[in-house]
Amino acid sequence: MRFMRQLTTLIALCFTVSASSFADDYDFSADEKRMIDWIDAHQTQVIKLLEETVNIGSGTMNHDGVKAVGKVMSRELETLGMKTRWIDMPPSIDRAGHLFASKTGQGKRFLLIGHLDTVFESDDEFQAFTLEGNVGRGPGISDMKDGNAVIVYALKALQHIGALDDLAVTVAFTGDEEMAGRPLSISRKDLIDAGKWADYALGFEGAITTEGSDWATIARRSSSSWTLTTTGKQAHSSAVFSQGVGAGAINEAARILNSFYEEVRGDYGLTFNAGTIQGGTTVTFDSTQKRGSTFGKTNVVPSQAIINGGIRALSAEQLAEAKAKMRAIVSSHLPHTTSSITFDDSYPPMPPTAGNQRLADQLSAINRALGRGPMKIWDPLRRGAADISFVAPYTDALAGMGALGKGGHTPNESLELDSMSLAIKRAAILIYRLSREADAT
Repeated sequence: MRFMRQLTTLIALCFTVSASSFADDYDFSADEKRMIDWIDAHQTQVIKLLEETVNIGSGTMNHDGVKAVGKVMSRELETLGMKTRWIDMPPSIDRAGHLFASKTGQGKRFLLIGHLDTVFESDDEFQAFTLEGNVGRGPGISDMKDGNAVIVYALKALQHIGALDDLAVTVAFTGDEEMAGRPLSISRKDLIDAGKWADYALGFEGAITTEGSDWATIARRSSSSWTLTTTGKQAHSSAVFSQGVGAGAINEAARILNSFYEEVRGDYGLTFNAGTIQGGTTVTFDSTQKRGSTFGKTNVVPSQAIINGGIRALSAEQLAEAKAKMRAIVSSHLPHTTSSITFDDSYPPMPPTAGNQRLADQLSAINRALGRGPMKIWDPLRRGAADISFVAPYTDALAGMGALGKGGHTPNESLELDSMSLAIKRAAILIYRLSREADAT
């Protein structure tokens, strides 16, 4: 019931203007104006930091590159008086690790989330920062080395007015967001612990502006995979469907997939996709490489089929309900067949909550004061999973706090460089206002 209320609220909010309780707050305080002026005066330094990190190749499996970006960010955070630590992963996980930085303070606790890695490995040709007018290009420039720089300079702006001194802040730069190490109970333990500590979590992946509006992200869907395996009785095809032979493995797989479509599909936020299928008399499938092979003949009833797919949901409850329905469908077999399904959970959902919406309302008020207009709520069906989802069950969360880019995960990845100023202002003022609320309670 609670999720359905959240869902109804989210559907109403998507593509509509956020109805902020701060609708009349168009003015900036003297301290906020000082931060805005400081940010405007330091755009050259921001772009230099962005260029420095983009020019360090840091594909997830390029451990040295990920650590090198971490050293740059550690240097910047230490100038703010923050204590930094590199968190190594066990060799079995085969990931570089994470950079965390923290400082103690009074009042509300803030968790700021970025990531050091990109999808472009060391053998990729797309490796360097280039500049074309106001547009920067390069690997990870918008996913998400811009967001990392936004975090640093938002904190520097707060430091400039003396507001950072009393803040309790943890900055989490994960080193494997693009391909999280397994098990997640280890690779995401420190992030989850930070989420349990925090009162607010802000994710700094790219902001969204489209259709003449800026958009806030208060919900993101989960990302899991599933593997369906079916078996049948191998025999000459002339006897298929007979009492002694039955339906065969592929027909059993087809029954199950059709039933998924008819009986599980339909809830807003829930999608599932069959990505690969192998079926025949000899079948192999490598779940790591997502590759398989199959051999069979049209005159032989197939003995095995393997289907690998993905599933996304808007809440843990929705995901659990979908899994239960899928398992029930799988448990009922055609004659002389068997079937089984397994699930592998990756990123959890970030469901819409009243707390998340309140953060979006505050950001919308700031956006209006900056002359950008009110913000709408982005449809979670149009955005993928992210690290902020790991902490969303424990704290109010808002995603999409970075700058304006496009072409992520492609050689056309680019960033509107003047939007760095916008993102830094929005972040610094939001943190400042939330911290002032804490002082008043």
